[in-house]
Amino acid sequence: MSAVEFGLASQTSLVRALPQLPFERSFTGSEVAVKFQALNQLSRSIASMTSEDLSRNLVALLRPLFPCDLVNIVVFNQDTNEVPWKSIGAGQLAPLGASIEESTVWSVYEEEKPLWISDWQQDERLAVRKEAQNAVGLCYRSLCRIPLCTAQGCLGVFSLASTRPHNYSEYEIQFLLLAADQVALGLANSLLREELQKLKSESPSEKAYVEDEQNTIPSFDEIVGHSRALQRVLRQVEVVAPTDSGVLIQGETGTGKELIAQAIHNRSARRDRPFVKVNCAAIPSGLLESELFGHEKGAFTGAIMRKPGRFEVADKGTLFLDEVGDIPLDLQAKLLRVLQEHEFERLGSNRTQQVDVRVIAATHRDLKQMVEEGTFRSDLYYRLHVFPLTVPPLRDRRDDIPLIVRHFVDKYARRMNRSIETIPAKTMEAFSNYSWPGNVRELQNFIERAVILSPGTSLRAPLDELTEASSRTDLSTLEEMEREHVLRALRESNWVTGGPNGAAVRLGMKRTTLAYRIRKLGIPVRPQ
Repeated sequence: MSAVEFGLASQTSLVRALPQLPFERSFTGSEVAVKFQALNQLSRSIASMTSEDLSRNLVALLRPLFPCDLVNIVVFNQDTNEVPWKSIGAGQLAPLGASIEESTVWSVYEEEKPLWISDWQQDERLAVRKEAQNAVGLCYRSLCRIPLCTAQGCLGVFSLASTRPHNYSEYEIQFLLLAADQVALGLANSLLREELQKLKSESPSEKAYVEDEQNTIPSFDEIVGHSRALQRVLRQVEVVAPTDSGVLIQGETGTGKELIAQAIHNRSARRDRPFVKVNCAAIPSGLLESELFGHEKGAFTGAIMRKPGRFEVADKGTLFLDEVGDIPLDLQAKLLRVLQEHEFERLGSNRTQQVDVRVIAATHRDLKQMVEEGTFRSDLYYRLHVFPLTVPPLRDRRDDIPLIVRHFVDKYARRMNRSIETIPAKTMEAFSNYSWPGNVRELQNFIERAVILSPGTSLRAPLDELTEASSRTDLSTLEEMEREHVLRALRESNWVTGGPNGAAVRLGMKRTTLAYRIRKLGIPVRPQ
């Protein structure tokens, strides 16, 4: 049984299994508060540590709870292909000198009952005396061993010892049982993390694509803002997330389409499965098919080993296709097939692969217009367009700008170890009035630069840059309007440029002038 399969179980029944100990004293209120605080910290600390760190820090973690000198954890591995058990912490408490089956560690593990030794020199139990006599350099008198139980069985044995006899009262033993629960919880999480890292290291091709499940906790924490425009989108996310339907996220560059996709995944039934991201615009068109669908060894020059595609990696999870409008026409048919039939073949293979993947696509392009221009398949468009979401640009949610500014100022100030307490009113007003053509991404980068330029406690932003950028934005907007105007005339004239009914006459210019404008504006020639 692997660490992934371990669940946690309460050990309250173990209290009844303990022998009745002589009453020594109860804890004061302040002592109880300190011990519970230490209990709360215990599992979190163990879960975040490697085995080596845990071995060095076990005593320091337990001393706030118990006056101990030695602490040890023996973890049993249910996988027979590996070492059957390992020791963490004080090796003197592990069964090093004899067979594991003859030790008290094994009996506690097998019977799942704790063992209390007030003083081994006076203990008459044969197993205890034999183990103590066989140990080399024994340096403890009292010892407690407690099983670390989970819902699926016993994970290991937790041992705590002192150089003094009769060290633990009945109340301390009850706290020790609670501590064992926390140790089991932290250890199970630590082993789970190590196993996930091992699986990723064994599959390096997947390591770069799969987001760790610790980063997929359902929330909107990363989405800052309370404007009506944003809340309208988030309500749509709440509606579509529990379904398995495809989603098409539209919006300008830098508006946060990836965050919306992550939020949909986080609130879906697939939240514990992989969330795999692909930026279709960042991958050369000749390599995109291999990235999406994988390839076999020898499928093309340089394919020295089999590689799973992103669809395979995202199986049972979510695949986020960013900039889906940049996928070449010849690859769109294969993408349509996997969306409809949930099957595909790797490059160089005749074997059909079956996958169960939810696809969320995003683009800043006008796909409907691309369909009319013949640069995007209409059937693929309608398949992606099941549930469209439009993320508003930052200029349409100006009420959110102060919140976003404060969020990024705090983020980069912490990263740069600075303390920025105030943002001048003039600066915030300039932020709110600027159109931000690059949206949240542009604002984020600008705030990072402003924090770098702010040595004191007040934000010093280079506001002159916003004025210069504003004039450039107006020129860009005019060019976009001209491009749209020319495209409309071409569509209305059925892409005929000359003649009495051609686009040139509609636009009131010569045919040669129109041809020049088409080239300058980057308008594609209508496909045959």
